[in-house]
Amino acid sequence: MSALPRHIPSSTSLHDVRWLRSSRSTGMNNCVETARPVHGPWTGLVAVRDSKNVTGPALFFTPDAWEEFLAELS
Repeated sequence: MSALPRHIPSSTSLHDVRWLRSSRSTGMNNCVETARPVHGPWTGLVAVRDSKNVTGPALFFTPDAWEEFLAELS
């Protein structure tokens, strides 16, 4: 079995996801948004996109990798 791509060219191809912004976002569309796909090949991963370009690409991380990344930012 081949590995899934870790990104998609357009986050709009993820259907039935709820994109969330950080509670620290200023509302100026200068942050990232995350979603957790529950259907399809990326189920269980964390999708991340740029709030300034909601039709642009999304990157995928395992939940552990995303948590480690966030911990490094603190």
